[in-house]
Amino acid sequence: MTDGGNRGFDLARLLAERGAERYDLHTRHLNHQLPRMLHTLGFDKVYERAEGAYFWDADGDDYLDMLAGFGVMGLGRHHPVVRRALHDVLDARLADLTRFDCQPLPGLLAERLLAHSPHLDRVFFGNSGTEAVETALKFARYATGKPRVLYCDHAFHGLTTGSLSVNGERGFREGFAPLLPDTAVPLGDLDALRRELKRGDVAALVVEPIQGKGVHAAPPGYLRAAQELLHRYRALLIADEVQTGLGRTGDFYAYQHEEGVEPDLVCVAKALSGGYVPVGATLGKDWIFRKVYSSMDRVLVHSASFGSNAQAMAAGLAVLAVMEDEEITANARRTGDLLRERLAALVDRYELLHDVRGRGLMIGIEFGRPSSLKLRSRWTMLQAARKGLFAQMVVVPLLQKHRILTQVSGDHLEVIKLIPPLIIGDAEVDRFVTAFTSVMDDAHSGGGLMWDFGRTLVRQAMAHR
Repeated sequence: MTDGGNRGFDLARLLAERGAERYDLHTRHLNHQLPRMLHTLGFDKVYERAEGAYFWDADGDDYLDMLAGFGVMGLGRHHPVVRRALHDVLDARLADLTRFDCQPLPGLLAERLLAHSPHLDRVFFGNSGTEAVETALKFARYATGKPRVLYCDHAFHGLTTGSLSVNGERGFREGFAPLLPDTAVPLGDLDALRRELKRGDVAALVVEPIQGKGVHAAPPGYLRAAQELLHRYRALLIADEVQTGLGRTGDFYAYQHEEGVEPDLVCVAKALSGGYVPVGATLGKDWIFRKVYSSMDRVLVHSASFGSNAQAMAAGLAVLAVMEDEEITANARRTGDLLRERLAALVDRYELLHDVRGRGLMIGIEFGRPSSLKLRSRWTMLQAARKGLFAQMVVVPLLQKHRILTQVSGDHLEVIKLIPPLIIGDAEVDRFVTAFTSVMDDAHSGGGLMWDFGRTLVRQAMAHR
């Protein structure tokens, strides 16, 4: 209750009164480098509302979202079915998180998830992708009795200590040692995998079927061959589907593109949330769960305070229902093929554009050294200052000039990654390809604001060495 409108909590009033302070609040109380970075790139927009694959600013201008909150917004923003499910679960006033009962929603969501991977039997629900990976690491080590986990070069599996131990990017790991026993192997290198397995202490290999950093897919046949090798040495295959799962690549899980691949543990999160309630899930084989939870004394040996909460479970159930009813996976496959084909057709047209790759609506656009002398000298200038600056030069005009939000695929990479909401269609493909073509035309003209911005990025990179 409120008293004359002067007491109590009023969210609308709070945002109206303090919303304009957003960047200052972050600078003073949160990660101060985030607003600094946004100001530098001109990404310090003020978005007033969002729906589907679009944002709108205060002037009513729309922005196409080709980032989907790093993949969280698989169904776009504010899908009406997910919103209704959350209203319904709040209105139901369930006796949630009593810790000593068995609510139906977690069992129902587990049942629906497992239906998409019938070789798996049980699910653990946590709160995020990194928690899903942490669960898989713990379960693999306990079930096998072995300490070491293998991961692939350039992998990203999260930033908590366990998942950081299997992170293939050195910049994320620096300063946080000691981590878990681990070893990196090149993605696709079966000989390297075999050498490590022969040491006899490997619990598992954790792998993204398509790596988020750089958008590199496992070579054809690699996952199945790796699985056979791992099982021969009594080790497990963990598929990290946190970003690639739930239709992103045109199949429900990315590992399903390769026949015969049946991971022992599968990690999902991101899109399962519907963009509202954090949730992560680790799916696994029955014998693994039975070994971890081997007695009533061990019933809480691995748990999460907010895991299986009613809001997250309702969101997940609604997401899976929408995916089926609206044929989201098929749309991702069709639209992704169209977008990738239209972008790939530009490779021969632009010497700075070297490759377009990916699967479904997970696409990498890679830039490289041009052949002409004038462009090559400018490319060399950027590379000398910091690798990855040209990709950033493309991302910025896509937002500033064309109102399209994208991301560079990783630090020191000349790759842009497209992971839009899975609901986009031909209109969004047209808009992106038209904008990207315009940016490439500007880049190859050799002058203008784009290269002026490039020189600004060079000065900043040199100043921070």
